Amino acid sequence: MQRPLAASLLTALVLALAACSSASAPAPKDTRAPTAPTGVTATAGSAGTVHVMWSAATDDRAVTGYAVYREGRKVKDLPATTLMTDVVGLTPETRHRFTVRARDAAGNVSPPSATVTATTLPATAEDHTPPTTPTALRVTADGSRAATLRWSPARDDTRVTAYDVYQADTRIHTVPGTATTAHLTGLRPGTAYAFTVRARDAAENSSQDSTPADLTTAPSPGAPPNTAPEDLTATATKGEITLTWTPPRTGAPVTHHELHLNGRFATTIVWGTTPPPGRATYTFPVQDPPGTRYTVTLRARLPDGTWGDFSAPRTVVVR
Repeated sequence: MQRPLAASLLTALVLALAACSSASAPAPKDTRAPTAPTGVTATAGSAGTVHVMWSAATDDRAVTGYAVYREGRKVKDLPATTLMTDVVGLTPETRHRFTVRARDAAGNVSPPSATVTATTLPATAEDHTPPTTPTALRVTADGSRAATLRWSPARDDTRVTAYDVYQADTRIHTVPGTATTAHLTGLRPGTAYAFTVRARDAAENSSQDSTPADLTTAPSPGAPPNTAPEDLTATATKGEITLTWTPPRTGAPVTHHELHLNGRFATTIVWGTTPPPGRATYTFPVQDPPGTRYTVTLRARLPDGTWGDFSAPRTVVVR
């Protein structure tokens, strides 16, 4: 009678130890490298600058960064959120070769991307005249995560060498000066965007921003419609900024709006009585020195008390 009991206890102990050993076993080591970045392009923007862009790589866990190589030597380390960079300090009228590699948290590095080339522009005499502003900017959606921009070309006393696309005052894309279209990817469904374009010449002089082109991407299936304020304008006069916009249609008067400056909450705009019909207007003082740039966004408080979607941003310069 004792021997079967002892055997049973021994079996239970072995199983318990095996379970503990399995539970405390370290996670398998990550040895799989990310895929190589694709869609790499290189565009010469001046006599000493090349703009390099690429599409995101993938990894079984997560891509944590990218490295850009010129002639096989690493020249830039960038975070995973960055898919473009300027390589500067180059020699004029020189052909350069670029590749990009992705890395993950374990230090695994992808194979190099396909090699792309760009030839820097000739050095020019002193040039302080910027190109004219691109005109007739328009945007069309390509599904819920991409869009295509089109514009009429700018002019320059020498020549336009590049067009830079900006979103919320941040450059997100560059195309050669011969192009008048840009395809944007990586957008979020159900989001309001505002895009502008600047022309650039070989001396790195940039034009003024084009008139913004707004786009609200289609929501994901089953998601509620976008509730952003529409047609926001921002006008600066000495010591103040005036905003005008159309509140969203919510089925009830919109009595509260949140104002955000440069991505940070600034104030809540409250109407003490019934809000005015049609477009709303709000003026606020600014004490920053002339030339200070603000990116302005608004969102409305919905009837259920939650805050709606942000408007397309507007950039305004203090006077």
